[in-house]
Amino acid sequence: MTRRVVLFLLSAFLLIGTAGQAQAAGYRYWSFWDRDGGTWVYATQGPSLARPSDGDVQGFRFAVSEDSGDAAQPRGTADFASICAKTPAEEGRKRVALVLDFGTASDAPSGETPPAPRTACARVSPDATTADALAAVADPLRYNTNALLCAIAGYPKTGCGEQVSQQEERQEKEDSTAAPEEGSTSDDGGPSVGLYAGIAVVAALAGAATWQARRRRNATR
Repeated sequence: MTRRVVLFLLSAFLLIGTAGQAQAAGYRYWSFWDRDGGTWVYATQGPSLARPSDGDVQGFRFAVSEDSGDAAQPRGTADFASICAKTPAEEGRKRVALVLDFGTASDAPSGETPPAPRTACARVSPDATTADALAAVADPLRYNTNALLCAIAGYPKTGCGEQVSQQEERQEKEDSTAAPEEGSTSDDGGPSVGLYAGIAVVAALAGAATWQARRRRNATR
């Protein structure tokens, strides 16, 4: 087998090896969002610094994500009029609508079950921060020593922005659902990386063998 074929096969095996490695780890945390018209926008300030205006809608979502670019948005109703319909305006106070999404079972820490998503209307002082509004309607809150919001309404009971590897995330998702049937596909419903890698190896070997055979036939003519 020529050096070119050897290098080709080596490249294929290296590709298989790197494809099987775990992707970048994510973090399990509460993300903070502002409602801009009909769209959620990732907040540029933390809840302890942000000072919403009367009539603002803000949201929180607990999930596992790598960064703000792939963070899961809050689900459910996000309309100020409907969320604060039963909380009348009051002189010298402001109302802030909050959407609290505790996430899915697959995002929950081991042994915990997320509460159902809910909304709340906080009526607070004009200079109140989002953290103040949150404390008024979703106590108890939990923060770490760096003032990172760890829990809303006591959820989750433990942990705070911990790193979660892809393998750990997959295992937790499997634990939260029924075991897949034999011969099923990967977690995302498509063929696994291993299957594609196997196909790549077979194709590489077959191509190399065919090329070598033709070369030998041409040499004997």
